[in-house]
Amino acid sequence: MVGPAAKRAAVAHLQAVMSLSERRACSIVSADRKMIHYRSSRPPEAELRGRLRDLANERRRFGYRRLFVLLRREGEPSGINRIYRLYREEGLAVRKRRARRKAVGTRAPILVEARPNARWSLDFVHDQFANGRRFRILNIVDDVTKECLGAIPETSISGRRVARELTTIVERRGKPGMIVSDHGTEFTCNAMLAWCKDTLIDWHFIAPGKPMQNGFIESFNGRMRDELLNETLFFDLDDARAKIANWIADYNLRRPHSSLKYLTPAAYAAHLTATDDRLRNPDQLRRSSVAPPAPLGVQNSETLTAAG
Repeated sequence: MVGPAAKRAAVAHLQAVMSLSERRACSIVSADRKMIHYRSSRPPEAELRGRLRDLANERRRFGYRRLFVLLRREGEPSGINRIYRLYREEGLAVRKRRARRKAVGTRAPILVEARPNARWSLDFVHDQFANGRRFRILNIVDDVTKECLGAIPETSISGRRVARELTTIVERRGKPGMIVSDHGTEFTCNAMLAWCKDTLIDWHFIAPGKPMQNGFIESFNGRMRDELLNETLFFDLDDARAKIANWIADYNLRRPHSSLKYLTPAAYAAHLTATDDRLRNPDQLRRSSVAPPAPLGVQNSETLTAAG
């Protein structure tokens, strides 16, 4: 028995079942009598507990760290240790999915320039409607800012459709430095090869059977599977388009991303853009005495400049 609560329960059990005195029961379980009589004066924190439960029910796949970030955005002053204690006491722990087999060996980090549109990743993820009919979603992600640039659900997507969607995104956002994908027939068809030739965009194909060479989009697909596809029932294609669009908007604008120091992808993209603007304006850079720290896992050029 460890902890005051377990010892209090043991003493009460010995007194009720074996009719022992409190002194004798405390000596058996090595408990101090003052501890047995102690009653916590901690406030019930009912309002905070209720808000924490509401957020956990709204975002069922969020752990206590992301819930803590959401509470801080609402102005909650409590520290992460208190949130974790309430999270455990309320029984809000997220059920873990079945673990996948882990790869053995060393992995080299994927080096990407710290700027928006440095590299995009493409891949498909599959799901099915309530009637059992399958459909697929074309996901397009910016590898640096982690923004989802497009999530197109369809029952069938051809190479020409992929080219049209990419053209629309390029017109809205600008050309990427590189696009990474696997060897799917939608990406290796003549329509896509012609599109790459016309747009002068470098397209890189990962090695066959090596999905982690495209790890950014694989991570995004896992988040979409865990937080949306496994938790949502889709009735038809229109329903899927509406629900996926709402989730993508939430992912880009409100969901804290752990690899971005719990910033949202949109906020991180704005930070990189502002950093690039300061570097392009030497006067503004000289007025800034201290360079902002580089995000986790990314060493930006401004930090290198400040470090000499």
